[in-house]
Amino acid sequence: MRKLIVDLKDNNKKLSDYLLDNFSGLTISMFYKTLRKKDIRINNIKITKNVNVHVGDEVLIYLTDNFLFKDNLENNNENIKINNIQPLQFADISKNIIYEDDNILVINKPQGLAVTENKLGEVTLTTLLKNIYGNNINPCHRLDRNTSGLIIYAKDEDSLNILLEKFKNKEIKKKYICDVYGILDKKSDTLKAYLFKDNKKSTVFISSEKKNGYLEIITKYKVIKENIKENFSTLEVELVTGKTHQIRAHLAFIGHPIIGDGKYGSNEINKKFKEKYQRLQSNEISFLFKTDSGKLNYLNGKIIKLK
Repeated sequence: MRKLIVDLKDNNKKLSDYLLDNFSGLTISMFYKTLRKKDIRINNIKITKNVNVHVGDEVLIYLTDNFLFKDNLENNNENIKINNIQPLQFADISKNIIYEDDNILVINKPQGLAVTENKLGEVTLTTLLKNIYGNNINPCHRLDRNTSGLIIYAKDEDSLNILLEKFKNKEIKKKYICDVYGILDKKSDTLKAYLFKDNKKSTVFISSEKKNGYLEIITKYKVIKENIKENFSTLEVELVTGKTHQIRAHLAFIGHPIIGDGKYGSNEINKKFKEKYQRLQSNEISFLFKTDSGKLNYLNGKIIKLK
């Protein structure tokens, strides 16, 4: 347990910001977990929301130093890294918002953060956004935990239903950027194969031939940069079909795994590039509506892209 007294410079600061500023090893994930367990008190009152603190407040946090100070981070599983550079710090996830209006927002999901709740019960991107916007906000699609990039969130049920229908009808296009091992013979191509999803093993398998239980997948790519010296290529990828782990598994299947991919890639290659997470980012979303979109008609033709 640690005790802090809020001074003037921290007056009216968010509790999360205040604690993250004072404890070098604390992550936002652990902060929200501690909040849910009611292990933070202000003036001896148990806190369940990310409130503001004020001058003179006594803040108690019931965590061991192992979770509070950077020197102990090696043994702290809550310390996830983004792009292998810095500890996960999501005190103000709103800074990652790329576009927002009354109905939707598009946010740049950091690597290492799950979109929705899972068996681990950890804090997710959706958890953080609900803390800001309330329970009505929901994601319209998904990205793997270790894939970064653009995610669309709907702020109400009507917008959510419209966008889910648009994704189903392929009226929203997504493009990805990734680094793959090797230099590709074809500088652009449309890849076709068949994919089987093994839910028990949480993995997929690719076949060049149609088999029982396998679904057709189509993946387009074009080479946008080559590094001959390091032997890798940067690709722009577009999913024609959108299946689980499609990009990662399909590129690995043709002999060019994404660098850093621990599931479908090569440990030897990943060690060579010192990457623990896949170099894959969702970097562009286009709204290409072919039918009426109700109150979201204004989005038609809009392109949102990461620089």
